[in-house]
Amino acid sequence: MKRDPYKNQERFISWKKKVEENGISEISKVNSDLILAYIRDMEVGRNITLGTKKGPRGFNRLISVRTRLVYLMKKFKEIYNIEDITKIKEEQLHSFFTDMRNGVIKRIDGKDYKSFVDFIKTFKAFWHWYIKSSRKEGNAIIDITSDLDNSREKPEWVYLTEEQIRKLCDNCKYEYKVLIMFLLDTGMRAPSELINIKVSDLNKECKELNIRDEISKTFGRRIKLMLSSDLLKDFIRNNGLKAEDYIFDIDPASTNKYLKRLGQRIFGEGLSPAGEKYSNLTMYDFRHCSCCYWLPRYKNENALKYRFGWKKSDKIHYYSELLGMKDTITEEDLLLDLTKTEMEKRLLESEKQNQILMEKFDTIQQQSDEGALLLADLQRKMKELQEAKQNQ
Repeated sequence: MKRDPYKNQERFISWKKKVEENGISEISKVNSDLILAYIRDMEVGRNITLGTKKGPRGFNRLISVRTRLVYLMKKFKEIYNIEDITKIKEEQLHSFFTDMRNGVIKRIDGKDYKSFVDFIKTFKAFWHWYIKSSRKEGNAIIDITSDLDNSREKPEWVYLTEEQIRKLCDNCKYEYKVLIMFLLDTGMRAPSELINIKVSDLNKECKELNIRDEISKTFGRRIKLMLSSDLLKDFIRNNGLKAEDYIFDIDPASTNKYLKRLGQRIFGEGLSPAGEKYSNLTMYDFRHCSCCYWLPRYKNENALKYRFGWKKSDKIHYYSELLGMKDTITEEDLLLDLTKTEMEKRLLESEKQNQILMEKFDTIQQQSDEGALLLADLQRKMKELQEAKQNQ
C-alpha cells in the first residue's frame, strides 16, 4: 500500500462525510450540489472528458479540486453576485482570470497568485464535465472556457552544481547526507516515491533500486545506483533496517524546513541560476539537479526518460533547462565530420583496387598452375625419351 504522508485520504473522507449530510456551507446549495456531483464522478472516473487521463482521481487531486472550486464559487458570488455557477457569462470568466493573472485579485495574505493557472485548469475541467454530463441528459452546453489562457511560466527552482551539493553534504547531518545523495542519484519524485521505498526494493549490494509501479506517478522502473549505494548500505546497517522497513521514514514538511535552513546557512539568500532563492531549497529541487547531472552522461534519451519515469521528451528540458551543460565538441569530432565523405570515397576506391588486384592474382595463379602442369608433362615426356634410348 502506498503511504500517504499528508493524510489526504483521511482528510477527504472526513470532509465528504460532513458535506454529504449538510452540503458545503460556504456556498449556495446549487453550487454545492454541482461540486459534490463533480467530486463523486471524479472519485470513480466517470464523465471524464476526452483527452484526459481515464480512471479515478487521487485523494490529493480531489482535495485540491474541491478547495479551488469552493474558492471560485465564493469569489464569483462576491464579485458578480452569481449564486448558480452555470449562469456565469464568458466575459465575466475571462475578466476574473485576467484580474487574477495581473494581480488585481490577490490571495488572502495580500500577495499575487503564482498558481492562478491551476485555478483556470480546475475550472475548465469542471466545465467540461458539466458539458458532458449535461449532454447525457439531452442538454447542450456552450464551452465558455475554450479561449481561457492556461499557459504558465515555469516555476523557479534551486539549481545546485555538483560542488555545491558536496558542500551541502559536508555541512549537514548524516541522515540528510544519505537523503541528498540518494535523491541526486535516483532523481525520484519526493516525497511521493521517496517515502514509499523499502529496503526490499534494493538488491543486496544496494547497486540497483526497484521503484514499484504502485508508488510511481507514471510507471515502475528498475534503475542502477551509481552515487549512493555505499552510503545506503551503511545507513541500513547502522539503523538496523529490515527488508520491509521504509528507508526514509521522514516527515516531508520538517525535512523541507531543514533543507531550507541548510541552504540559507551555506549559500545565503541569493538566487540560484534557476531563479529560486537558495533558502527555499526543498527535496523536489534535487529531482531537477539530478536531471542536470545525468543529462550529459546518458547517451540515450529514452534511457534518461526511463530513469526519471517520464513518458515525454519535453520533461528533460523542463527539469534541466540545460543548466550545467557545456559544449563538448573537439577538433577531432570536427575532422571526422568534415572528412567522413572523402574517407568513404577512398575506402570504396581502395576496395575496387583490391578487387582488381585479386582478379589479377587469380589469373596469374591460374596461369602459374597451367604452366606447372605443362612443365610436369614436358618433364615426363623427356624422361620417357631417355628411358627409350637406354633400352635401345
